[in-house]
Amino acid sequence: MMQFTMIQKVAIWILPLLFGITVHEVAHGWVASRLGDKTAQRLGRLTLNPIKHIDWLGTVLVPFVLLLISPVVFGWAKPVPVTQQNLRHPRRDMALVALAGPLSNLIMAFIWGFIMKIGTWLMPVTSQIGVPLALMGQAGIFVNVMLMVLNLIPIPPLDGGRVVSNLLPQKAAYYFDQIERFGFLILVLLLFTRLINFILLPPFTLLYNLILTIFRLK
Repeated sequence: MMQFTMIQKVAIWILPLLFGITVHEVAHGWVASRLGDKTAQRLGRLTLNPIKHIDWLGTVLVPFVLLLISPVVFGWAKPVPVTQQNLRHPRRDMALVALAGPLSNLIMAFIWGFIMKIGTWLMPVTSQIGVPLALMGQAGIFVNVMLMVLNLIPIPPLDGGRVVSNLLPQKAAYYFDQIERFGFLILVLLLFTRLINFILLPPFTLLYNLILTIFRLK
């Protein structure tokens, strides 16, 4: 098994992680703009420039620490602002805006799968390019599948929680939304008790292996 220094690990993971988090947030704002809310567009957040989206805790510190201690690597960016009242059909459209982030991660996972495939093709010709490209592609699949599955957990403020909230009757949604104040604490407890592995790993493994199989990378 190949061993990597921390610098090599960061070099392999940095682009997939930055793009995974950034595109996820841009997807929320882009879908919101198509459905009537231009808030993110007016604030200059519909850009792939990661500097506009970086949250130093969620985009830098947390992923770096998890890379050292955990098989589960994830992070977050500054949320793209969405004004729900501006949407043409506020509750339905907000559910679509929430789903846009995880869907963008699914699309990116397939793009990184293609990049990994190119890397494997290049290995016999030029391993100096092929190996890093294949490893970065693999990291891209991992990051985006993990972000997709994580964000679909039905706990507000995660995207899955937003979807559930906007599908519930309004009175039930009001009580469900009260969970949001404890959402981050719930995630931290799930992470440090490792219960999150039982939630994330089955769907993660299924989708991750499916992408590898589609590109004949297994």
